[in-house]
Amino acid sequence: MNEMELLAQADLRGLRYTETNGQRRVFPSDDAIAALVAFDEPLPEQGLPAEDTLALLDEVGSPATTASNGPRYFGFVIGAALPAAAAAERLISAWDQCASTFDNSPVSATLERVASRWVLDALGLPRDSAVGFGTSATACTLTALAVARRELLARLGWNLDDQGLNGAPEVRVVISELTHITVKKALRVLGFGKNHILLAPVDGQGRVDATKLPSLDERTILCLQAGEVNTGAFDPFALIIPHAKKAGAWVHVDGAFGLWARASSLADLTQGIELADSWTTDAHKWLNTPYDCAMTICRDAGALAEAMNSDAAYSSASVDAQKNLTLEFSRRPRGILVWAALRSLGRDGIAKLVERHCAQARHIGDGLARAGFDILNTVTLNQVLFRCTTDTQTLAVRTAVQQSGEAWFGGAIWQGRPAMRISVSSWRTQDSDVEALLALLVRINSETTEVASSR
Repeated sequence: MNEMELLAQADLRGLRYTETNGQRRVFPSDDAIAALVAFDEPLPEQGLPAEDTLALLDEVGSPATTASNGPRYFGFVIGAALPAAAAAERLISAWDQCASTFDNSPVSATLERVASRWVLDALGLPRDSAVGFGTSATACTLTALAVARRELLARLGWNLDDQGLNGAPEVRVVISELTHITVKKALRVLGFGKNHILLAPVDGQGRVDATKLPSLDERTILCLQAGEVNTGAFDPFALIIPHAKKAGAWVHVDGAFGLWARASSLADLTQGIELADSWTTDAHKWLNTPYDCAMTICRDAGALAEAMNSDAAYSSASVDAQKNLTLEFSRRPRGILVWAALRSLGRDGIAKLVERHCAQARHIGDGLARAGFDILNTVTLNQVLFRCTTDTQTLAVRTAVQQSGEAWFGGAIWQGRPAMRISVSSWRTQDSDVEALLALLVRINSETTEVASSR
């Protein structure tokens, strides 16, 4: 089989997989998982036919995937891939571009500049900010916090690039008690020990309590959240950020999914967020691009470009080249996926996508409350946090749903007790899928209650 025939086969297999998104189990069966042992083979002494490798990947691998690209996956705020973005992914894979600089790929540099402009426009953030397209919120947060520390030290007269961290003035970090683990990971990798990180108390919905905020000064990085991972709550930016800026602190906002509320009728939830110094968001969440696609956005474009600069004698580029705005030197043009998604949706489409998911989440919350579940959050975004009467029942219901293959969502620990979390973020999720989820939960809750009472 020649190259063109092989690629055609891959296209056919991919199309068949996509066509069955709505019919496949949302989480693979035990048999499909057990079959993965077929991949556990020794490295071949001689290369095997490419068509055999493709067949193995599809015939054993496809049944063992989670249907996160389908309509009834409600875990971890994972958005399905929009058709325009999925199609763009296929084409740029054929291009196989190293999108570090204009010299590497003129089309990639051009489209990622357009995507940057459109992102700032859609999110209502300062238009002269820089946008770096990275792999994930983790990598992008690492970038943003590295820029923040470097800039705060520079304001104190310390050149981090020349002098390093030994002997440097201490930079403090203040984070929410419920800061996402990726922020904590980024801080750990950057060398901020947890004993030197201050926690800001939160209210019952997970919002930072502005009246109990630790003291801030010109040596402080303050991390806030747009969309707490369990409740979807937003920190009170309009109250906190002006105070932080007056103190000279750097404000970073983790907006992995919640930042996109700003592009909808729910923008009031983000009031004041535009005053921050840096933001991170995932496109593979609510914008529904393929994985992996995220963004570091920095108000001071020069600060980001200087901190991430990777110019060399053999490879220099403009300050806004993506290799100078991200951790990666060699990289694929993931910003093109953002461009394709935004172009296919338009301003109106982004708003409708966000608003529909939030309305569906509210409907789920109302339906679960009527069915006797305990709703733990005020459902203002796309997250529904809930539990059953007992912890044992909560765990039983969650396990049964996950094993059913009809839907999938994850668990959480909220205020010391097990809970369940539904995230609505796939463009494929229709109202009929929401009704099916509610019916499934009511049925499973009844069945597991009966089993427990019969013991």
